[in-house]
Amino acid sequence: MITSTPVGDWTWEVTAHEAEFRPGRAAQTAVAVWNELARRELAVPDGKARVLVRSGDKLRDIRFDAPGLRLGTAPLAPGSDLAQAIARAEAFRGDFVLTNQVDCPGRWLEPEGTYRAEKLFTLQLEVWDGKLLVVTLETYSDAWLTVDTRDREQPEVYVANAPRLAAALDGISALLGGAPTPGDENRYAAPDETGFKDLRGEGPAYIDSWGTFEGLDRASLLNSRIPRSKDEYEYEYESITESPVRYLTIQREGRTLGFVWASVGDDATGYAPRTAAGDEAFHAGAGWLLRLREAYGRGLSPLAALAWLTECPPHPELGQIAEGTPKEAESLDALEELSGRN
Repeated sequence: MITSTPVGDWTWEVTAHEAEFRPGRAAQTAVAVWNELARRELAVPDGKARVLVRSGDKLRDIRFDAPGLRLGTAPLAPGSDLAQAIARAEAFRGDFVLTNQVDCPGRWLEPEGTYRAEKLFTLQLEVWDGKLLVVTLETYSDAWLTVDTRDREQPEVYVANAPRLAAALDGISALLGGAPTPGDENRYAAPDETGFKDLRGEGPAYIDSWGTFEGLDRASLLNSRIPRSKDEYEYEYESITESPVRYLTIQREGRTLGFVWASVGDDATGYAPRTAAGDEAFHAGAGWLLRLREAYGRGLSPLAALAWLTECPPHPELGQIAEGTPKEAESLDALEELSGRN
């Protein structure tokens, strides 16, 4: 399953003894770490980066911020988005904190094939006063676990993917000169220096952690992208149902972003983002939820709202409906399972 919040994380700290960690050196380190992931196809080109500079004594004082930088096969090539942003950051002097964050698309392996997530990992480097470099790697996939985040054993998936993660962590540790500090055990898993602990004996912290928390995390991310309105609570369908649902697939350029759904038995509709599609799934989903709010204001039933959506003018930013007739899932949980798996 692909999650909206990290399954686990690892942190390395490196202290500069001679030359300072200037922005250029930090960016080169970020690319070197990215290359360790790329050697195992845990990172592939087309990711996005952010370069942020804040005052060292007042972190809310943002001195430079360049988000959404596109990364190609040569991220620091002259004239590239990242190279230009780093050149701007190099101009700063004094006490400042540099953050270089990279969303890493990557591939995980299943018995039936190879799948891509637009944010399989995130990589963050922070430089404090030029002396301390903190590198943090987060993953949003459960492909490295013996038991997935819905409490199902997955021996084939684990064997195919866990060694790739272990090799990447070992390569990054060799690059940075020390082993990582694993993050704390969380709702999903317990990281260790080579990947994750095997929780089959003691069990995870929560039963069906993905089913318990992912819906709430998705709702929070979607709602954060919807403009506030004094009438927002007057024009809403219910967001959960125990009934079967019918759904429409939302695609952009042949890639599935998510599913708009309507209950066949009560007054519920919603949008299930395909988390493997990354932030685009949530940006598009906010627009589809606004359209459902409009349908509610028109007095349409959930199924009528679904039909009405197929007649709405296309909007490139929202993606397009891939089929003329809705498909049916036995439950909302089954549809959300589909949206989280691949």
